[in-house]
Amino acid sequence: IMEKKRFMVVSGFLGAGKTTSMIAFSEYIDQNYGKAAILTNDLGAKNLVDLEYTSSSSNCCVTPITGDCICYQTENLVDKLRRLGDIEHADIVMSDIPGCGIGALDHVYHKLNNEYTGEFDLAPFVVITDPERLRMIMPEQADINLPEEMRFLLNSQLKEADAIVLNKVDLLSENEIQKYLDMLKSTCPETPVFAISAKEKTNIKEVVDFIMTNRSKLKVVDIGYGGPEFVAAESKLSWYNRNFFVKTQDEATFNGNEFVRDYTEKIREKLIANKRNVPHLKVFATAKDGDYNKSSLIGVDYEILYDRKIKEDFNKLKVIVNARAACESKLLDQIMNEALEEVSNKYNLDCQVYFTECFGMMDEGRQ
Repeated sequence: IMEKKRFMVVSGFLGAGKTTSMIAFSEYIDQNYGKAAILTNDLGAKNLVDLEYTSSSSNCCVTPITGDCICYQTENLVDKLRRLGDIEHADIVMSDIPGCGIGALDHVYHKLNNEYTGEFDLAPFVVITDPERLRMIMPEQADINLPEEMRFLLNSQLKEADAIVLNKVDLLSENEIQKYLDMLKSTCPETPVFAISAKEKTNIKEVVDFIMTNRSKLKVVDIGYGGPEFVAAESKLSWYNRNFFVKTQDEATFNGNEFVRDYTEKIREKLIANKRNVPHLKVFATAKDGDYNKSSLIGVDYEILYDRKIKEDFNKLKVIVNARAACESKLLDQIMNEALEEVSNKYNLDCQVYFTECFGMMDEGRQ
């Protein structure tokens, strides 16, 4: 009898820490259960921060699946799951879904269960949340400068979950952690809730033990996928991917960390001026000998978060940028072009752009 291939979807809001969580889960599984593999899924380009970062920061088996959400490329997904199971001998494969993705419970789990009966062992459908985004649906209904329509996406994700994971508890007090857990448990009383810090590797064991010893309930949930609220929420989002190279004109060195900081701040400044926001901006800047800067911004009101900084000054830098913005695609493209030009001029750098794509979820040609 052919052994079933174990697969898990990790969903969650922009900036909740899906990638960091998958790395933490994978490392624990590798040490205690067998071999884990990660599928990094995103819309559009193959030049993705998550793939580069995951490959650079861990020994996890990482494979990209790009072009579109796994919800809409089942045959490609199945092919990769088979390869990872049969050739890489992964005991479990986990994949995120892009941005504010919802609908994977139906479009991925139920589809695999119905069309590939008996081939896949579907682990619990896990949704990662973070304290800051949850403030939108907490009793105080905080305004975190994201469009009102985003609440629909956040609530819908929680409904789909077999398990909810509150991430980034290293940023909270014990009382705050309990407040968020109480809210999640009252909102989703039938769903197990865990509290972790993926960054600090806190409480990872409890989540992994649950993942590895349980199966998805394959819930049937009507979240209004494709309906007016869904369309309204998705229409607020644009995707941006860029791959570029900068170098000094005179072979002098420059501080790559300061370049990334100034570039990100310039983007922030222009978004604020246009009353727009970026729920998640990721920058991965690679210098010589594998030295790199990985940073992110989860909104125009927040500090830049650094997973790692470049250790020395160099004369050139390869940069990958992925952004998910609450901004029209044409305006976002303009903002990104202006920011790169202004910061390159500040540092007297030659800039060569290898790849750019910018599209709104509802732009003509995307659907």
